[in-house]
Amino acid sequence: MKAVILAGGFGTRLYPLSTEEKPKQFVNLIGEGTLFQQTVRRLSFLDPADIYVATNKDYVDLVKEQAPEIPSENVIVEPAMRNTATCIGFAAAMLSKTDPDEVMAVVYADHLVRDIDEFVKKLRAAEKLAQEENTLNIIEVEAQSPNINLGYVHMGKRLREIDGTAVHEFKEFKEKPDLETAKKYIKSGEYLWNTGFYVWRIEKILEEFKRHHAETYERLMKMKHDPGLVDLEYPQCENISIDYAVMEKVDPSEVRIIPAILGWSDIGTFETLFSELEKNGDTERIEKFKQIKEEQ
Repeated sequence: MKAVILAGGFGTRLYPLSTEEKPKQFVNLIGEGTLFQQTVRRLSFLDPADIYVATNKDYVDLVKEQAPEIPSENVIVEPAMRNTATCIGFAAAMLSKTDPDEVMAVVYADHLVRDIDEFVKKLRAAEKLAQEENTLNIIEVEAQSPNINLGYVHMGKRLREIDGTAVHEFKEFKEKPDLETAKKYIKSGEYLWNTGFYVWRIEKILEEFKRHHAETYERLMKMKHDPGLVDLEYPQCENISIDYAVMEKVDPSEVRIIPAILGWSDIGTFETLFSELEKNGDTERIEKFKQIKEEQ
């Protein structure tokens, strides 16, 4: 399995802790090391040669400084910000040059995951599922509260089990809901928070790009076969998320949900950050960050 860490975002909602020069994934906000370094450590069950980082051209030096164990050639440089569809598609196209049949996992540099063993177990189950059924697999987490800042997925019936991990059918994505709708989701027990942790065969996701996001696919193929075109073609790709561009258009029968309890959090707001720091009993950082926030 190849793992691609997405590490190119700005994290503007956490300003001034997160800045355009040094966004949140490269800042020590919670726990030991930066969120990016924690992400790399979670993937330590893989050989460093199988870990890739997709990031903005301005953050290449930060990636190399904070994760020197990852080979320099595994840093996939985005010449422009074009959201997750282009980023993920570009990474898949580059990896397909040598490993089109390999399984690719997509993870995020700014997510907190407390249960590392569970995370690895679910990734391995998703990898096996991709190999056996050639499906598009999403590791999603139990919704702990009616959060209106997160997207949800509607989970269907249980289909099978892989090494003690349940696999469910996928019904549909749900955008960030209002509070009453979120409460209904929680009560039903059928909705999970959408993490965006995807696991699929490289060739499979490129096929879906070709089918559902053809213009970007054509540009990806041009860049794959002629790296000299990257600076020209990449900025012309549509600025759109992988969910909107591809995942919401695929046949639901092609998608599988792997529910998990990971101690997961998308550290996207001060409210979320302070909540997670409270769980750590890290009052010193809470006070420090509150002061910085108030002084902005």
